[in-house]
Amino acid sequence: MHRDEFAAWLRLSLTPGIGDVAARKLLTAFGLPEAVFSQTHDALQQVVSTAQADALCNPPSELAAALDQTEAWLQATGPDAATHRLVTLGDARYPAALLEMVDPPLMLYVVGAPAFELTQTGHGIGVVGSRNPTPQGESNARAFARALGEAGLPVVSGLALGVDGAAHQGALDAAGDAPRLATVAVVGTGLDRVYPARHRALAHRIAQQGLIVSEFPLGTPPLHPNFPKRNRIIAGLTRGTLVVEAALKSGSLITARLASEQGKDVFAIPGSIHSPQSRGCHALIRQGAKLVESVNDILEELTPSGTAQPIDDATEGGAPDPEDALTAALGFDPVSIDALSARTGYDAAALQAQLLGLELDGRVARLPGGLFQRTARA
Repeated sequence: MHRDEFAAWLRLSLTPGIGDVAARKLLTAFGLPEAVFSQTHDALQQVVSTAQADALCNPPSELAAALDQTEAWLQATGPDAATHRLVTLGDARYPAALLEMVDPPLMLYVVGAPAFELTQTGHGIGVVGSRNPTPQGESNARAFARALGEAGLPVVSGLALGVDGAAHQGALDAAGDAPRLATVAVVGTGLDRVYPARHRALAHRIAQQGLIVSEFPLGTPPLHPNFPKRNRIIAGLTRGTLVVEAALKSGSLITARLASEQGKDVFAIPGSIHSPQSRGCHALIRQGAKLVESVNDILEELTPSGTAQPIDDATEGGAPDPEDALTAALGFDPVSIDALSARTGYDAAALQAQLLGLELDGRVARLPGGLFQRTARA
């Protein structure tokens, strides 16, 4: 893309008072952004308000600096030669699925391996959930994402802490060194930064075996309204969305709602009736989301189109060993030492010793409040 061309797109996106809706009206009326800015004030007023027409006739004060910054970013390369790209609404590389949305982003900033394009994500699955999942929820996210990856499906998520990070990790685990699109991270900041910072190493891995995508200009900090906004892109890029764990008021439920409104499949993993992190998934199931217990529950929805075939169960847990009284007594809900003592007849000291061993083996997780819970390995 030539400098003049992306300069016009950048100017349109930075013009005060011109949101995505007004920008699309202008593009529909006049064509490419360069044609928009060649119009008279009177012609612009036929499409947008007087104030918006005024703004369009005066380049934003920050345009020159933003243009230099964007051009330098496009010419740079990321870790292991990951390329920097700008994909506009008029670009052949723009995902067709996003064009079907009511509010497709004007531009997408993309970092990733040169061989990968956003147009390859259409048969993928979004995996989203709580930023503060239970140990079981985080384990489920990674296991399901890995199984989806092994079935050849790209996993799309938001690079947030918790479920998102586990989903990206699982997809990368499945890909290994294979030269295929493993995962896509849709973020809520400019691509000249990584948020949260602790996911810097994960972001570098994704840039090598996947794509990182943002609709926000370089320099955009982590502003709260931007994260719910980016969720529509996660929903739009994928065939369906899996919600692993979510509270009743959660950005993950926004993603699920957007997926449903776009005619996409919505899947939810049920959990303990005592866990606040399961209530969002239970609400989705009551509203018609498909209850998921294994990855095959997802794949069977995709096989009619030949996208994927069933594989071995994504989760490692099975029926508890009947000879393991403590594992059986734990059940699958969080439980206290006192409750375990009543179930098993062991005193607290003996239970603490056994639980420590199970915890070191990764079979039990210690939760806040002195509670314990089996993991998928138990």
